[in-house]
Amino acid sequence: MAAMSVQEMSINGDQPPPEYIVKESSFGCIESSPPLADQIPIIDISLFSPSSLEYSEQAENHELQKLRTALSSAGCFQAIGHGISDSFLDKVREAAKQFFALPVEEKQKYSRALDGGSEGYGNDVIVSEKQVLDWSYRLTLRVFPQDQRRLHLWPQNPNDFGEMLHEYATKIKLMMGVVFKAMAKSLDLEEDSFAKQLFGDQSLLQARFNFYPPCSRSDLVLGVKPHTDRSGMTVLLQDKDVEGLQVLIDGKWVRVPIVPHALVLNLGDQMQVQV
Repeated sequence: MAAMSVQEMSINGDQPPPEYIVKESSFGCIESSPPLADQIPIIDISLFSPSSLEYSEQAENHELQKLRTALSSAGCFQAIGHGISDSFLDKVREAAKQFFALPVEEKQKYSRALDGGSEGYGNDVIVSEKQVLDWSYRLTLRVFPQDQRRLHLWPQNPNDFGEMLHEYATKIKLMMGVVFKAMAKSLDLEEDSFAKQLFGDQSLLQARFNFYPPCSRSDLVLGVKPHTDRSGMTVLLQDKDVEGLQVLIDGKWVRVPIVPHALVLNLGDQMQVQV
């Protein structure tokens, strides 16, 4: 089913068809309102840098221990002290909202159908008749390596979208470099153990913007199905006001709380193999 049908069904208040209805999951029981997570640590990554005004060896060791615990238990953590201003994160959120608010015809100019791949604007790539589809649509763009960007899929409206995304991706890449080194240090490994495996000059970094439209039967659908990330690490910028992100810890789904100024870092399949 075409991605635009999600938007049209949402606008019309239509019932979701069978291919969008989630009946079960191989990742455990899906609850409509799971408990709030209390095992996800908040880690100040500025304390991994000796140039930080708050840095001390004791403070760094404390954060490294929290990081080690996160790697061995929840597999994710909330990162503060990342150096990206609240105003800029708001700018990223606002740019996404403006793009998704555009008329369908305008968004379709950046459809993934233009290249026949996964990049661009659209919904799930359908690979099976039994596949359950996400009740959402998204914009996926490659940002690094820089020479592999498909700029014809980058929105021109908002007019500063490209500049914003380049700056955001650059900041995220710098932050991930710090985190990878800290992860190695927390596990008593060589500092570049993860960076040289997963974070070279030709490493792929993608940005994905998700939009979850209203559904007349929200109890039957999911914006994003239960899954694991195939990447080394995923960095998530949550909505400031609306919870929705859930993670599976010890076989149970829990809600990830909204922490002001934080980015959620989640280990992907490639990193799970490494640690």
